[in-house]
Amino acid sequence: MTEKALRLGTRRSKLAMAQSGQVADAVSQVTGRPVELVEITTYGDVSREHLAQIGGTGVFVAALREALLRGEVDFAVHSLKDLPTAQHEGLVVAAIPEREDPRDVVVARDARKLTDLPRGARMGTGAPRRMAQLNAYARTHGMEIETVPIRGNVDTRIGYVRSGDLDAVVLAAAGLNRVGRMDEVTDFLSVDTVLPAPGQGALAIECTADNADLVAALAELDDPFTRAAVTAERSLLAALEAGCSAPVGALADLLADGQVVKEMRLRGVVGTTDGSTLVQLSTTGPVPETHEAAMALGRELATEMLAQGAAGLMGERAH
Repeated sequence: MTEKALRLGTRRSKLAMAQSGQVADAVSQVTGRPVELVEITTYGDVSREHLAQIGGTGVFVAALREALLRGEVDFAVHSLKDLPTAQHEGLVVAAIPEREDPRDVVVARDARKLTDLPRGARMGTGAPRRMAQLNAYARTHGMEIETVPIRGNVDTRIGYVRSGDLDAVVLAAAGLNRVGRMDEVTDFLSVDTVLPAPGQGALAIECTADNADLVAALAELDDPFTRAAVTAERSLLAALEAGCSAPVGALADLLADGQVVKEMRLRGVVGTTDGSTLVQLSTTGPVPETHEAAMALGRELATEMLAQGAAGLMGERAH
């Protein structure tokens, strides 16, 4: 008798299906069991409203979590940046696999880079975080750009450039990579220009806390460095969300001396959407060995940022 297939809950979007398919293969290898994808439609997928108005990123996650808790699926895969920062009772993030490229990228007409976009270029993005940093960059570099709020999947967003409605769109590198469209990227945005969303490029594999065997099996896919980094970023996000409503960018990276990882640097930014004010700070310390140490790193930097004026910034509410 063959072992019963594990059911992996996934959103229906092309991107979600692609990343869930990759995880399904990996889970099959560590468990020796077949994995079947169960498509679940979330409110975030069917609503045309702006993300900020329908409750932020949690709208993509809620339906998957409900399916987990009802026992309709055995585990689920989320883009980590979509997961609310608060821990969900009864569920556990059993694995955070090695992270993909966390950067944002530009897809522009005429293969242009950010620095050679025409004056008054219209750049589409759904993220106030990107708007704040792009507008700030434009201000300090004498560029004139207009950021235009857009929604939709990768095809829809790139379609605005192809049709000439927009000069460029900004997307996450990891998402384009997972759907095999990296060849359309015209510029990689340095993290010195635009810090990504906390957890960008990383996936979270979630299951119920009482499924001890599955928790243990999935743990084999966990990458401890990625987990430490995104834990610090999300801790920063949670602490800033409590104290300000401006959009947050964050990235923790590992500083290596040759092959030996010595330290972790955490950078954070919050700003007004028009880019007129940015609070940007970083801190460097030993690589956190525990969950608590990674959380503390994020909280400490958030406290400094709030003290430097982040608390006074108002942005569009969009976690």
